[in-house]
Amino acid sequence: MARYLGKETPRVDGVAKVTGKAKYAAEFQVPHLCYGFIVLGTIAKGRIERIETAEAEKAPGVLAVITHRNARKLGGAGAAGDTWQWPLQSDRIYFNGQPIALVVAQTYEQARHAARLVQASYQAEPHNTDTEAALARAALDDDSAKAKPRGDPAGAWRDATVKVEAQYRIPIEHHNPIEPHAAIAFWDRDELTIFDKTQGVGGVQKHLATAFGIRPDQVRVVSPFVGGAFGSSLKPNYYPSLTAMAARIVRRPVKVVYTRSQMYTGHGYRPHTLQKVRLGADRDGKLSVMIHEAFHNTSSFEDFSDATTRFIKQVYACPNLDAPLKIVPTDMASPTWMRAPGAVSGMFALESAMDELAYALDMDPLQLRLVNYAEVDPESGKPFSSKALRECYRLGAEKFGWKARSHAPRSMRDGHLLVGWGMATGVWGAMQMPASARVVYRADGSARVSSATSDIGPGTYTVMTMIAAEFLGMPLERVKFELGDSNQPAAPSQGGSWTTSSVGSAVRGAALAVVARLAALAVAESASPLSGLDAGQVEMADGMLRHRGDPARAVAVADLMRRHRLDTLDETYESKPSPERANYASLAHGAQFVEVKVDPDLGTVRVTRAIEVTACGKIINPLASHSQEIGGVVWGIGMALLEATEVDHRLGRIMNANLQHYHVPVNADVQAIETIFVEEDDTIVNPLGVKGMGELGMVGIPAAIANAVFHATGRRVRDLPITPDKLL
Repeated sequence: MARYLGKETPRVDGVAKVTGKAKYAAEFQVPHLCYGFIVLGTIAKGRIERIETAEAEKAPGVLAVITHRNARKLGGAGAAGDTWQWPLQSDRIYFNGQPIALVVAQTYEQARHAARLVQASYQAEPHNTDTEAALARAALDDDSAKAKPRGDPAGAWRDATVKVEAQYRIPIEHHNPIEPHAAIAFWDRDELTIFDKTQGVGGVQKHLATAFGIRPDQVRVVSPFVGGAFGSSLKPNYYPSLTAMAARIVRRPVKVVYTRSQMYTGHGYRPHTLQKVRLGADRDGKLSVMIHEAFHNTSSFEDFSDATTRFIKQVYACPNLDAPLKIVPTDMASPTWMRAPGAVSGMFALESAMDELAYALDMDPLQLRLVNYAEVDPESGKPFSSKALRECYRLGAEKFGWKARSHAPRSMRDGHLLVGWGMATGVWGAMQMPASARVVYRADGSARVSSATSDIGPGTYTVMTMIAAEFLGMPLERVKFELGDSNQPAAPSQGGSWTTSSVGSAVRGAALAVVARLAALAVAESASPLSGLDAGQVEMADGMLRHRGDPARAVAVADLMRRHRLDTLDETYESKPSPERANYASLAHGAQFVEVKVDPDLGTVRVTRAIEVTACGKIINPLASHSQEIGGVVWGIGMALLEATEVDHRLGRIMNANLQHYHVPVNADVQAIETIFVEEDDTIVNPLGVKGMGELGMVGIPAAIANAVFHATGRRVRDLPITPDKLL
């Protein structure tokens, strides 16, 4: 029986976080520190004609004003020129809010003041930041260019008995983590150390090695705590190389921190997405065709794709399908991955269209999904390694009271308020990446465990401590887990909901390697109670090695190590996805049931009740897992009802780059949320049997809310967010 896995466990780093002991990127104390402040450009496309820095250079405390005229070249020969990959490399402007200078001064206030004295004039060129005005330039993303349609979608659409056809829009959205992006960089000859807010120290290490033409082992990236990121720190952003360049120029440690408004062009965003969906079915609701065409913007200098239509292909059994994604170059900063990238956007359109089909058929929306339930992966034909979605539907409907729903729109009320019930399906990949971890076990019965992963908030410190303690058979408080340092064993970035499956499997492997080495020593001793056993028959618990079938046959680990003159045992283990995975489709699934109440006079929507039922393998720490799913629901409420980055296309400028005008859910927007797990016993997916949940928790929520709003009001809103003006 598990000692820790599956048990509610408070965060091991909780006290450090609430008492301020946890250090974030901008909080490290470095002697002789000076401060950089970024100056942003004010046109969307063109060239810098003139940049005046003399007044800024004379300002109190200023050490340097770095522009494209005096910046160090980054990225080696041919890397800079006219491409935007590294900051301050040319006079070219690719987007409004691009950095054009960095002022370095003795204090932050001096740097900020002097930054206001930098004056630039531009040679502006015609720009376009409107995705839908640039659709003629759309091109298939790499995956779509290689993909072939399933069956004969055009013929099936022509012959379909019941058809729905609609367009759905999602505006640009921004991550807005509480901790702003920041770095502190300093050089010791040719060795660079940088404290950075990142989801992947390894990626930043390689990025900076390329920037400065040095070996990766000459760069140390440190990021022990991250105050939220949600994808905004998956790719190396422009400020680490800028900060390190400044530190080289002034020969002192430099700190650079984004302001809140600088974050809107400094780390990417969820792209503006347009989707055209056509569904055809027979009178019983059986899908005959899905044609799901998606478009989203990218920048003029990078072909970024969030794979909007990837997961929609694997949700419903349908013989004819075409789901291309086309990306549209615009004069904006590059988009990036944002929680549940692609999936939440694609499923908003598909699940809204499924609701529209249910009404075209006069069929219960849940029944329609059950009629089209995929028993095997519709895309590959492979069996699922596990899939408990049917149980999610059953349990969610039962808990929600779905049977009491009347089908007709505007048919349910609570006094003056219109009541709507909507539901949707969520899906996300159950991924595993290669990862390494190190366990140093000491004769005093303590262990130090490390891996160069991140903790952006889901509780990585805690879950890795639990896994190590479980497989070393020791108390949680005797394990210290360390992360966020490029000197540690390599691990993937924290994203894609793959950290527990990847790094957790490596921690398990390293712990079992320690136990195996100790067991081999014990069974080889002739006087040992374990003498002659196979090492696999030995387990470790509470400082003892013991026979699995006869715990009385045991030896003390401390005595064993003393006899062999061992102070420590050190094992590093790399875990990789098993070859067996290739024979299966591995996905995590969920079902969402939502109640909204709409004021018919004001058009205001409140999400009064949400039930999220999730099937994502084994749950390691239910306490943190429920918190993850609740967070996903809250973000889904924000996406459905509040969030939109407003761009003035005349200027190509983001107009609401702050938390006053970019709206996110607050406590008053969040009412009853219940999260339920249907655990799956999946021996294929990884040794721990876990699937990611951090992204999955929000995937179906915006669609479920939009469907509930239609049920309440009879008005189908296909353009997010669903604001009161769209309902009046």
